[in-house]
Amino acid sequence: MTRQPLILRNPTVLVVLALLAVFTLAVTLLSQAYGSGVVPTSTVKILGKTLCLALAALAMDLVWGYLGILSLGQMAFFALGGYMIGQWLMYARTEAIVAAAMAGNPIPPTAQELREAVANQIFGVVGSSELPLAWAFAHSLTAQLVLVVAVPGLLALAFGWLAFRSRVNGVYLSILTQAMTLALALWLFQNDSGFRGNNGLSGLQNIPGLDGVPQATLSVWFLWASAAALALCYVLAAWLVSGKFGSVIRAIRDDETRVRFLGYPVEGFKLVVFTLAAMITAVAGALYYPQAGIINPAELMPIASIYLAVWVAIGGRGRLYGAMIGAIAVSLMSSWFTGGRAPDLPLPGYTVKWVDWWQVALGLSFVLVTLFAPKGIAGIFDRLAGVLPPRRHGRDLGPRQGALQEKEAKA
Repeated sequence: MTRQPLILRNPTVLVVLALLAVFTLAVTLLSQAYGSGVVPTSTVKILGKTLCLALAALAMDLVWGYLGILSLGQMAFFALGGYMIGQWLMYARTEAIVAAAMAGNPIPPTAQELREAVANQIFGVVGSSELPLAWAFAHSLTAQLVLVVAVPGLLALAFGWLAFRSRVNGVYLSILTQAMTLALALWLFQNDSGFRGNNGLSGLQNIPGLDGVPQATLSVWFLWASAAALALCYVLAAWLVSGKFGSVIRAIRDDETRVRFLGYPVEGFKLVVFTLAAMITAVAGALYYPQAGIINPAELMPIASIYLAVWVAIGGRGRLYGAMIGAIAVSLMSSWFTGGRAPDLPLPGYTVKWVDWWQVALGLSFVLVTLFAPKGIAGIFDRLAGVLPPRRHGRDLGPRQGALQEKEAKA
């Protein structure tokens, strides 16, 4: 039997890609760089970062919504991707500045002297003048792009192999992922970690070699890159969950023991999805932080991964587009409330300032969604599209026609 194309097996792919293309084109035509200027550069950056967060939510949904692992360490991979690309951005920019300053010397500096001057410029803030071993490839864009996916991928592979082979499941696995994230954040906070401690990496919005390109143009370019990455990863994720592979990981989510007894290598499936999700999340981080301009260890704290889980739950767990909707909606609402754009809510004897109460409202919405709308925002779209869960009426399970049918229907 001929296998149906992905578009027929998962019609949402075409809808998501079309909406993403229309959105990107509209923002471009309204931007200050390529259009009427209605949308300011700061808003374009917010929208670009929002697409990156949607990509991280997509990866989170693969792990949690389809595989059933509530990973509270996804934002660790997100930040690691940012650190890897941030090393090159900071090194190359500092090298250009130092080289220009030393160009007037009577004797041109050697490569070693230039390297030492760059190291002193970057790490002088933490009392060091040497380039750490972790920065050995910081001068090479190609190497750092490989490390963007290699470092988080290897970390996820090692962690997953140890955890899954020990058959750690449920809340214990969630606690382990949270502990991993906290340990990594605390290590990065140290000045001798090689990543400038609490200072983090800054000035990442200044792209080396593009000094003459205004931020208005760069913001649109990053918007394009973020949209392209989201589109490609959505197609990849939809392809994975639409075939036999997707059926197996959903079965693992629902009844891992039964799938193992059927002969499937459960640990292998879990390891593939966990590692792939980490790499996708790292790509999102590598695109996010050049638009944010700075990264520090606070970005790795477990609360960030909890926020990510909240976005996925609000959008609709187990629906790729639902995870994206949740991340986009909450991110934009957060920017609106915390940016002081939301009007204060006067109450008898008290005025609610959304800058202070936004996180309370977010937590309350998570509780309400969990209790009354477990399918999230995506459940609304399912109902509008007429996609309802199948109704069970039981099957013939014994030699006597309908022997267990009624009993199963009532179960």
